[in-house]
Amino acid sequence: MSARDIAAATPGGRDRVIDLLRVASLGTVVFGHWLMAAVTVDDDGRAAVGNLLEVEPKLQLLTWFLQVMPVFFFVGGFSHALSYRSLTRRTGGAPAYALFLRARLQRLLRPTMLFVAVWGAGALAVQLAGGNGNLTDVAARLVAQPLWFIGIYLAMVAFTPPLLRLHERYGWGAFAALAAAAAAVDVLRFAAGVPYVEFLNFAFVWLAVHQLGFLRADGRLRRPALLAAAGLAGAVALVASGPYPLSMVGMPGEKISNMAPPTAVLLCHGMWLIGAVELLRGPMTRAVARPRVWRTVVAANGIAMTAFLWHLTAMLGVYGAMLAAHVSLPAPASAAWWLHVPLRLAAAAGVTALLVAVFRRAEQPPAPASASASASASAGTSAARRGAAPAAALGVTLALFGVLGLSMVGFGGLLEGHSAVLVAVRVTAPVTVLMCGAGWLLVETAGRARRPAA
Repeated sequence: MSARDIAAATPGGRDRVIDLLRVASLGTVVFGHWLMAAVTVDDDGRAAVGNLLEVEPKLQLLTWFLQVMPVFFFVGGFSHALSYRSLTRRTGGAPAYALFLRARLQRLLRPTMLFVAVWGAGALAVQLAGGNGNLTDVAARLVAQPLWFIGIYLAMVAFTPPLLRLHERYGWGAFAALAAAAAAVDVLRFAAGVPYVEFLNFAFVWLAVHQLGFLRADGRLRRPALLAAAGLAGAVALVASGPYPLSMVGMPGEKISNMAPPTAVLLCHGMWLIGAVELLRGPMTRAVARPRVWRTVVAANGIAMTAFLWHLTAMLGVYGAMLAAHVSLPAPASAAWWLHVPLRLAAAAGVTALLVAVFRRAEQPPAPASASASASASAGTSAARRGAAPAAALGVTLALFGVLGLSMVGFGGLLEGHSAVLVAVRVTAPVTVLMCGAGWLLVETAGRARRPAA
């Protein structure tokens, strides 16, 4: 079906604002990455990719608007709640964990695994051919870094059923408990100096944001202005009085980051952003009610993950072409640099569009199941689905740690055994790729419809 057909077939009760926020948040992240990249070449001709925010620290305030990953995870919470409840109704209340994981992860893992396969094969071929270069090595490392977001999203999907039950029982209390846990982690980290405790906030901070999506799904975000004000006041107070940096994204060489691992400041930041977008729900609802706007949102949603995965490849390709053509790169943040920004963005967008055209099929939704297959899935025994749940859980765990590990180690140094430490375990790129592949296979097979035994 074309975007026009899908848009025309949209049910009247669908919350189109959620689709708009999904596209807008990913688009903002892509724009931010393109804008913040500061490529320089030293006297020896070696290229380095820095961060504009490091060159111009005053611009770090922009991250309070451009760091919109909390909005994407909030949208995920909304969608996961509706999806799990719908699937549970269709299966008559039978255990549906494996089915849920497969349904939610197909359009995420398929383009991700293709990206990993293409980049892994390409990096290995370049290294075998002895074509390693400075920019090639930088690219092999940088293009994998955004995969951390995929890993966090996998964790959110995996924890949706138990956290949704907590939400249904305690409502705002479940969010408050996660927020309190995130604050306690920061106290233990900064006041008591407890080692490694900060990594718990990868769960507490992002799952708290995800929990706000559950509240939105149930219509319980009735005071977005209060949420925004509390989040903004909390973030300002913590940055002004605590050890927290101003930037809401990681900065090169900084001792403390609000992002990796997340801090209570990032949770407050997420609260104010989510409250702000909720305050704009009326204008956004009117905008997506227009047929042309809605068709654009539908079309963008169909390629958003592919564009996200390949946008850094496109950006680095543009810079590589400029260096190969001996184009002089202006100093980051200089007047000439800012004049070149629209051209670089347009070129990166054009290359991304080409890559999306090549790889977009991996993101297309699978063909809908036939009526008989759906009936068979509903008729599958509870015992069979309970048996599939552990396999699916193992699969999503492997995929999660594989993706996170790959985001740390990158695709460089495949032949040299380059490694990184993931949760006290040293991993290499081949190991993380195998984990991703094995996890994806387990999720796919465990979540397929099972016919009842004769």
